[in-house]
Amino acid sequence: MWRVFGQTKDGVLPCLKRAGGPAIFHLMNPRTSFTYPLSAAQQSLLLDILRTGNFRPFPLEYTIMAAEGTACRIALYKSGKCVIQGKGASDFVTFTLEPQVLATAGLGYEHVLDSEAFSPHIGIDESGKGDFFGPLVVAGVFVDNDIATAMRDMDLKESKRMTSDKKVLETARSLRKLLGKRYAIVAIGPAAYNRLYAKMRNVNRMLAWAHARAIENLLETVPSCPRAISDQFGSKRQVEQALMKNGRRIELIQRHRAESDYAVAAASVLARAVFLTSLQKFSEQYKTTFPKGASAAVQHAAVELLKTRSPETLLEVAKCHFKTTDEVLAQAGTNRKALGSVGAAVSKAIQRTPAKPKE
Repeated sequence: MWRVFGQTKDGVLPCLKRAGGPAIFHLMNPRTSFTYPLSAAQQSLLLDILRTGNFRPFPLEYTIMAAEGTACRIALYKSGKCVIQGKGASDFVTFTLEPQVLATAGLGYEHVLDSEAFSPHIGIDESGKGDFFGPLVVAGVFVDNDIATAMRDMDLKESKRMTSDKKVLETARSLRKLLGKRYAIVAIGPAAYNRLYAKMRNVNRMLAWAHARAIENLLETVPSCPRAISDQFGSKRQVEQALMKNGRRIELIQRHRAESDYAVAAASVLARAVFLTSLQKFSEQYKTTFPKGASAAVQHAAVELLKTRSPETLLEVAKCHFKTTDEVLAQAGTNRKALGSVGAAVSKAIQRTPAKPKE
């Protein structure tokens, strides 16, 4: 049986304990911001609470209703998103929103509901796979109970859910300080990427190799780590075959939406930060802007680059198996022959690979 015990002067329950067993966590720094998507029925329940309870409404653009409670503000947006902010936000979620609206008990019980997220493991994620310019970056992050708890308290989200590149870079700095040496980065710059792709002829094979290298590198710091988690991007067997002696002792888990795991989310942030920093360095080196993604703006930037640079420059800044390469070269009045032997090899790799990589 689990029970809560202890209480701070602010009324926050800091520990959860199993009868006869040790305390398994402390919630000493409760979060001050929460966001929940609500169904129509849940929105109706929340509106009843805000209208009939001890809450003071205030005007806020794009909301159905916004109100102030005890040391917190609650905003129900027209999109159905509910945002709770303030020092009393965690109390509102725990004692009002979860039991009366969501009909769940989650906040403060993560260690029980998702104990694996707080046990020692490695999370792996990558950035740059779908970007024409810049490197492919894979990061590995080790977490244990203390690290995962700290990530929970900082309300860590995966990089794709962050509102700006600035937020990614700021969060990455905080994570590096928290982790110390308990993370690993494998960055494959465009020149090396093109050479590897010409040899491997498949993005997922290259990604599996990079995931394996990140795991192996991190195991040098945390050799007793029992498992590693990543998103499901291809055959797990490819990663297992790429692992060496140390890595083959670890349990490898691939699953959809792995970024909900704290270690994987942290890895996504660190990988994206390295990718963004690399693009910035390219911009400084080549005196131009390198947009993210593989959009029309990216193609335009590449065409403009070739007005002052040789076609082979693409091999140094871009992933040349993208069809964008052919479109850019055509607009520059040339073709892949201008890229030399590696460019030709990448072109042949495209022709030989049954499934084209997603951009």
